[in-house]
Amino acid sequence: MAEKTTKSFILRVDAETMNAIEAWAADEFRSTNGQLQWIITEALRKAKRLPKKKKGKADEQE
Repeated sequence: MAEKTTKSFILRVDAETMNAIEAWAADEFRSTNGQLQWIITEALRKAKRLPKKKKGKADEQE
């Protein structure tokens, strides 16, 4: 299985926005970081900007 890599970066967000993100994360039982990752992934998916997933060997055999 391919190892998933992540990159770290600093994000500056105003206090009001951060409070809203933290509350949303708590409502959905996610960490704040997990919520931000979900928000970004959803925005990329809706904009059709996510890279195409490569089929693995298991997928090719089906």
